[in-house]
Amino acid sequence: MPTALIVEDDAVLIELLAGTLRSRGFEVMEAGLGRAALLVASETEPDVIILDLGLPDVDGAEVCRQLRRWYRNPIVVLSADGDEDRKVAALELGADDYVTKPFSMRELLARINVALRHREVLDRASSSSTIRVGDLEIDAVGHVARLGDEPLVLPRKEFALLAELVRNQGRVLTHGTLLHRVWQTSDLQKTSTLRVHINALRRKLGEGPGRPAIVTEAGVGYRLVGPGSHDHS
Repeated sequence: MPTALIVEDDAVLIELLAGTLRSRGFEVMEAGLGRAALLVASETEPDVIILDLGLPDVDGAEVCRQLRRWYRNPIVVLSADGDEDRKVAALELGADDYVTKPFSMRELLARINVALRHREVLDRASSSSTIRVGDLEIDAVGHVARLGDEPLVLPRKEFALLAELVRNQGRVLTHGTLLHRVWQTSDLQKTSTLRVHINALRRKLGEGPGRPAIVTEAGVGYRLVGPGSHDHS
């Protein structure tokens, strides 16, 4: 039975979230404050944490930062509508995904499932340099990419960008994270360069039932989704 920790100070929302997750087979723990969440997480190490960013005692982004010192399982954050800066901060501090309030339970469950699958992909990738997403196969160590039966020829930066997206398939990567990892810069004015490379990759990946897609998260960043997952953008 997978375990989930809900960190939320709204009692009504906690009850709704807990009931939904239990009906899906999760064992659920609850915390209404950030400090309590850190204690529960350290004692139980749940499979996933659902973390509200608007906590009354500690900012949710700071809770995320402290968790990521040791906690490796997925964190899905809940944020207020239009709170892009806080979402970005949490993602750059290690959150796997976010859901904006108000949200549907179907959307939240989809995000949780994607985050759990992403953790499985990372575990597999640790024992193999080759990762496959639909028709796309990429060997980050060998610097080789294939799309179906054909080699995918990419300039160095495009390959590095695609490899980063593939390693983190399903996970939102912020503009800042991608610029730091691929271009080794923290200058957000370079976002236009990132956009050009994303558009080039989209053209080369093309469209089709077996093709992954790069989804834009407005004001936040990008994520690579597998075939059949495009509706989760």
